[in-house]
Amino acid sequence: METRKIGALEASVVGLGCNNFGWRLDAGATKTVVDTALDAGITFFDTAEIYGNGLSEEFLGRALGARRSQVVIATKFGARRDAPPGKGARPEAIRAAVEGSLQRLGTDHIDLYQLHVPDPETPIADTLGALDELVRAGKVREIGCSNFSAAQLRETAAGVKPGAARFVSVQNEYNVLHREPEPEVIPEMQRTHLALLPYFPLASGLLTGKYRPGQVAPAGSRLSEGGLADRFRTEANVARVEALHRFVESRGHTLLELAFSWLVARPTVASVIAGATSAEQVRANVAAAGWRLTADDLAQVDALIRA
Repeated sequence: METRKIGALEASVVGLGCNNFGWRLDAGATKTVVDTALDAGITFFDTAEIYGNGLSEEFLGRALGARRSQVVIATKFGARRDAPPGKGARPEAIRAAVEGSLQRLGTDHIDLYQLHVPDPETPIADTLGALDELVRAGKVREIGCSNFSAAQLRETAAGVKPGAARFVSVQNEYNVLHREPEPEVIPEMQRTHLALLPYFPLASGLLTGKYRPGQVAPAGSRLSEGGLADRFRTEANVARVEALHRFVESRGHTLLELAFSWLVARPTVASVIAGATSAEQVRANVAAAGWRLTADDLAQVDALIRA
């Protein structure tokens, strides 16, 4: 498994998103997925205090056990549903949140601690100061953010004191269909040497190949109905995916391979974090990152998306 840098950390280029733990998966099923991920070479595990109302962190820590030192654990704070709106990045909230995450994960340090969403009510300098304290105390190795705009990244960079910890990563939505970070966020990340951790790499399942024009969505699938279906399984997106189907099949590949390998080929991407609910999905995700897309392949994909 190829590894890439996130600050001082080395992360597997395919990571595991742990949002299913404690929600779709119980502790036993979580252990199966984690064991398979480790066997497949995955060393980057991304969770959050809000996933499974804390059970994701708990189940992940329990599944890793004595193997904790072999992996990079990334978790997120600042988006708890029981916290006052816009108050998740206050220094006192951060100090409480990190202790909860450490306890649930069963570890004495978090490798990458990320602000889950921007907090407009708290000066970013205050947030950075509290995070720097955690780094100096050895409770956190590196810090990052999620769902930040280019303007917010610039504001953050300006708020870092000399010698203090600074964000090394950004976790934003990014995939072959969703290109919003490209005009502003990615250039800002390149300028400041930040690593990108794309979430929704499969467009919530649209890029798995399950959804075809004129066919009923598989029963129980994420995009069978509801808000996610309304957002992702639009007529325009389904048409784009069908065009990508024809493209990958003409080259002897699959949509899943395109989704992962396209991200691996993008500048600044450090680890592609996709969730999994079974050992089979874990192995498929790892295998999917092996297609080395040429410049011509990438140009044809862009043309199909823009058509």
